[in-house]
Amino acid sequence: MPTITLPPKENALFKRILRCYEHKQYRNGLKFCKQILSNPKFSEHGETLAMKGLTLNCLGKKEEAYELVRRGLRNDLKSHVCWHVYGLLQRSDKKYDEAIKCYRNALKWDKDNLQILRDLSLLQIQMRDLEGYRETRYQLLQLRPAQRASWIGYAVAYHLLEDFEMAAKIVEEFRKTQQTSPDKVDYEYSELLLYQNQVLREAGLHKEALDHLNNYEKQICDKLAVEESRGELLLKLEKPQEASEVYRRLQERNPENWAYYQGLEKALKPVGVKLLLLGSGWGSCSLEARQKIYEASCIKFPKGLVPRRLPLNFLTGEKFRQSLDSYLRINFSKGCPPVFTTLKSLYNDKEKVTVIEELVVGYETCLKSCRMFSENDDGKEEPPTTLLWVQYFLAQHFDFVGQPRLALEFINAAIDSTPTLIELFLIKAKIYKHAGNIKEAARWMDEAQALDTADRFINSKCAKYMLKAGLIKEAEEMCSKFTREGTSAVDNLNEMQCMWFQTECALAYKAMNKYGEALKKCHEIERHFVEITDDQFDFHTYCMRKMTLRSYVDLLKLEDVLRQHPFYYKAARTAIQIYLTLHDKPLTDDNKESQADTENLTDKELKKLRNKQRRAQKKAQLEEEKKNAEKEKQLKNQKKKKEDDDEEIGGPREELIPDKLAKPENPLDEAVKFLIPLKNLVRKKVETHLLAFEIYFRKEKYLLMLQSIKRAVNIEPSNPWLHQCLVRFFKGVSESTDLAEAVRTVLTHEISRLFGESSPQSFNKNYLSQHSNSIPHRLAAAKMMVYLEPSSDKMACEIATALDESLAGRSIQICTEVLEALRDGQLGEGQQKAAEAYRAACHKIYPYSLAFMPPGYQDNSTIISSNGDLSAGEHDDIVNEM
Repeated sequence: MPTITLPPKENALFKRILRCYEHKQYRNGLKFCKQILSNPKFSEHGETLAMKGLTLNCLGKKEEAYELVRRGLRNDLKSHVCWHVYGLLQRSDKKYDEAIKCYRNALKWDKDNLQILRDLSLLQIQMRDLEGYRETRYQLLQLRPAQRASWIGYAVAYHLLEDFEMAAKIVEEFRKTQQTSPDKVDYEYSELLLYQNQVLREAGLHKEALDHLNNYEKQICDKLAVEESRGELLLKLEKPQEASEVYRRLQERNPENWAYYQGLEKALKPVGVKLLLLGSGWGSCSLEARQKIYEASCIKFPKGLVPRRLPLNFLTGEKFRQSLDSYLRINFSKGCPPVFTTLKSLYNDKEKVTVIEELVVGYETCLKSCRMFSENDDGKEEPPTTLLWVQYFLAQHFDFVGQPRLALEFINAAIDSTPTLIELFLIKAKIYKHAGNIKEAARWMDEAQALDTADRFINSKCAKYMLKAGLIKEAEEMCSKFTREGTSAVDNLNEMQCMWFQTECALAYKAMNKYGEALKKCHEIERHFVEITDDQFDFHTYCMRKMTLRSYVDLLKLEDVLRQHPFYYKAARTAIQIYLTLHDKPLTDDNKESQADTENLTDKELKKLRNKQRRAQKKAQLEEEKKNAEKEKQLKNQKKKKEDDDEEIGGPREELIPDKLAKPENPLDEAVKFLIPLKNLVRKKVETHLLAFEIYFRKEKYLLMLQSIKRAVNIEPSNPWLHQCLVRFFKGVSESTDLAEAVRTVLTHEISRLFGESSPQSFNKNYLSQHSNSIPHRLAAAKMMVYLEPSSDKMACEIATALDESLAGRSIQICTEVLEALRDGQLGEGQQKAAEAYRAACHKIYPYSLAFMPPGYQDNSTIISSNGDLSAGEHDDIVNEM
């Protein structure tokens, strides 16, 4: 159909439609569309139909909008307006690739349309089509060379393509056009100069970057960025004297910044080289020079803690002891709670740990007897709070080195002396968590929260511990103290993208085998990351306008690796594990399960169970009714808000229903969706490739399995989980009969290279002999023994259940895995006696851990004493009673 040209009256109405759309006056726009389309001559006018569709889309009527826009496009295929509108519609649905195609079609009919070019450039940078973005920005620069955004956009395109020199030249050409007085403070011009300097530094033009800083320093507002950049450039240009002066100035500005001391150390390193040439040793002179830096800083900043802390990283022997003694005394006298956290990095060195323990235990003894750090001290007596902070430190220390009994003794002593200090209860909860008793940990965290109900940090910590203990409802109630009134805590936390809560919820539901609820939380986290990615769209124009170019480039780089974030990784890993479980054991009807469970019960037990089920059902029904009433109220409010707000765009998202999520048609395909971002962005973690293997093993994709294990072998060749994957892969290939000849040839070659063994049995035996001193490796080898030869269960059980102190890797987690393997039959069927014996042995080693408590212990709430601790005698009495 040929293009219909509107007469002046209708053309004026069409322009008013465009203005209404731009000003978000959608109702008025629809009135003007009706006036044009009601005329029989223009009832099929393509551009008006398209604009009507676009306006309806903004009011949430998506289906009708698409129908109208497509109809308008069919009526006028050569109209750039119709193609542009179709692109806008696709963009609103996040179909960016389709929108780009529409914009390109629009440009065929109006190649110099500025608005279409701008919209195209936004989508290209959003989709990281950098080559296309550069071409579009060049076109915009040619059309509007006087506009600032044209130059900046073109420079950013080259910067992102890592052609730094070209980007620097473009910025310089643009800077020359800016007439700014040297004395005038202009924030946007300052940001432009800092961005230009960043580009020069990334280009490796250090001398030019330094000259640039010196020339334009007066016109740059961010003086701290200037000094930090100057120090970095002087170090790279090997000008240590000038660099040291810069870092000393920065130290005066902030004596607690670690980076400034490290910069000063690098600046003074050449001094060590000169001394080396004079015949002195590099190591000793360098150490002395470093120590002098901090000694001078301590004199200059007598209240500074960082110049006293950093030397502890490199000092050894008596010098370390003296410096540590001085550092600890200052902190304990002042009462600094984070002192243990600042020293935690030293715990990799066993000698330093011994020194720390000797000193602080000595403090505690002397403070109790004479209220001084040492009997030889001539100074004044310490206040009682000093002993409190020493005991607080010792509790954390012994908890960290795996001695919970001692840790509890010290924290209980501190609580007895000061029962109102919240930090003490936090540490006690943490000790119980590390000792394996998360329920008791949650109880003590609740005690801490009760001391200050207005503290959001303690509230969040308490909720987190409750979730770890499986107390989901209690955790929601705890969070509701700080969420918005009128909405449920869960909905409000989801709206606020509170991902720590959702991650912990997912893990809690997974532990309770409520897979649908757990998957709902995982999908909610996935949606948050999608939203964060989409939210960058608005910044493409905003940052160009406000000239916040350094932050803009950092934002783009962050968005590129966004799914590396631990929150996403945890959610994806949890979702994949659940989908693997659902593939192996799909959920069946609850009725069948409950029927199977009740077959072995007596009449009395059955009656008791039925009553319990009825009460639970009634309670759940009341809760459901309450929940539905709240949801109905929220929906009414949302509906009203939507009607009143003309800016509401797009329809509602698909609701996440737990029951539906727990019964996917193809669990492995769903798992792959979560896996793909991990394979792209978290490829350095061995767990990523092992999860990939588990999926492909079930899909029987042998080449993809091979790819996964090869990548894992390159990262951590002796990983226990990887060993299990290798053995299963080896056996799977050797037993498979339907492999293509070319595939079998590749697999056979790779297996001989990877394994170097003739059979999976000999490979497993060799692995066990190489790692016989590690419990995790022994467990992996034992599982594979039973997997390959079920008759070897007795030997496998002996290998896995060894608990000698000489064995490495012994922990609550790995011992729990061994116990679960015994109970689940992974180490052979009928291992109940071995499991009970192993549990008892682990209970002696880890007396506080719930995983190794005798049957019935966890349900008995009276066995924990008032201070939450048990003496050895009390503990044995309780166990004997049971």
